[in-house]
Amino acid sequence: MTYALHQGDALRVLASLPDASVDAVITDPPYNSGGRTAKERTSKTARAKYTSADAQHELADFPGENKDQHAYGYWLSLLLSEAYRVTREGGALLVFTDWRQSATTGDALQAGGWLWRGILPWHKPQARPQKGRFTQNCEFIYWGSKGAIDGDRNPVYLPGLYSASQPSGKSRVHITQKPVGVMRELTKICIPGGTILDFCAGSGSTGVAALLEGRNFVGIEATAHYAAIAEQRLRETQDGLAREAETRTT
Repeated sequence: MTYALHQGDALRVLASLPDASVDAVITDPPYNSGGRTAKERTSKTARAKYTSADAQHELADFPGENKDQHAYGYWLSLLLSEAYRVTREGGALLVFTDWRQSATTGDALQAGGWLWRGILPWHKPQARPQKGRFTQNCEFIYWGSKGAIDGDRNPVYLPGLYSASQPSGKSRVHITQKPVGVMRELTKICIPGGTILDFCAGSGSTGVAALLEGRNFVGIEATAHYAAIAEQRLRETQDGLAREAETRTT
């Protein structure tokens, strides 16, 4: 399996990709959420929003986290429209969101041309309890398709609910990093040997999962810091798979 990782603005890079060149889009854009007030949501950094005050994580911030809902919806609609263009007919879209941006994400998905198929909850068992409140231990994956899905082409039966905690300790290299185990399950919506696009690649978890599941990967990451981490993880994964294949043939 192969990968290509681009460092740069997602809209500009997407515009350079050819029509109908990927088989699925799986992405985790900055939610532009968090914070108790509108001021906090639009002025606090990603690290301040999404890590606990007492957390010992030395994680780099990332930009693009201070849009209001109108700007976020417009920005995401543009991205999903370009992603629609570069996806083959019948391909799937999976986009992460939280409860605050759920309505905006659903609107952007449909504005981008996708047929909305449903919502997949992602349960996070290790979320911190809140006294007198319900624990916020669930995020969501909105999914859709570019037209009709041919089930015979990829006859998988995938779960509609996922449960896994965010990586912690040394395994956590990104503020909003997703578990590779969950991402591996999600990549199965793509046909075997197909190509998965993630235009907000972060530390490369989608790409790692894609390679492990026998899919190719195209990633776009805005920050040089996280693009370098993603490149390292993708290269290590590809090298590991090559060593495994060599062992099997000897």
